[in-house]
Amino acid sequence: MLWQVDKLTIRLGVVVVAAGKGSRMGTKESKQYLLIDHKPILVHTLELFERFAPVSSVALVTGADDVPRCGQFVREYGLGKVKHIIQGGKERQDSVYQGLQALKGTVDWVMVHDGVRPFTAVEHLTACLHQAMKTEAAVLAVPVKDTIKVVDGSGVIQSTPDRSSLWAIQTPQAFRFSVLLEAHERARQEGFTGTDDAMLVERMGIRVSVVEADYYNIKITTPEDLPWAEWIIRNVRGEKK
Repeated sequence: MLWQVDKLTIRLGVVVVAAGKGSRMGTKESKQYLLIDHKPILVHTLELFERFAPVSSVALVTGADDVPRCGQFVREYGLGKVKHIIQGGKERQDSVYQGLQALKGTVDWVMVHDGVRPFTAVEHLTACLHQAMKTEAAVLAVPVKDTIKVVDGSGVIQSTPDRSSLWAIQTPQAFRFSVLLEAHERARQEGFTGTDDAMLVERMGIRVSVVEADYYNIKITTPEDLPWAEWIIRNVRGEKK
């Protein structure tokens, strides 16, 4: 599907990464399949992109054992934009690369998003995409609220960075598809593993723009996040909001 943004016709794909087990959640079930508002967290995330008009296709990357139930989710919830459900790799970076391979040749722009981050506002998705189209690469982020300390292995503070320059990076992260694919391929060739996709692009000397989002765009990772997520979906980012 083609979509016009700023009078330009684009093909936008999304890689949704949901292959992790989420050991920090402390539950037998993987965190992306836990329920909030009577629906799996992952389904809320996929519905976000189902509603986001510029998206033409989604590659969902999950664990090998979870491919069948994700297929069931697609059918049950009418997630027509999910064109690929594929097995992830050993590391998150490997999983993203598998998703890129699935989308290769079908899209010009791509967003990479955490499967357990279901509350991104549509206006922030739009802003991130627009910024990426201007600069090749953009990420959502929020200013850090707390004072941050650099601490050594023995628990002693080494320094205090200037908080005004610190941002907490979120997803989605948006890129020209060819740029992100090249960044991943170069990283694989050089045996480099980054903490996010933007880091791989930064290594190529490409500047990555930050687009301010909000603090509701949480990644559901630990048990403390669940009641907060329930509040957000009922008061801020429910489907009827």
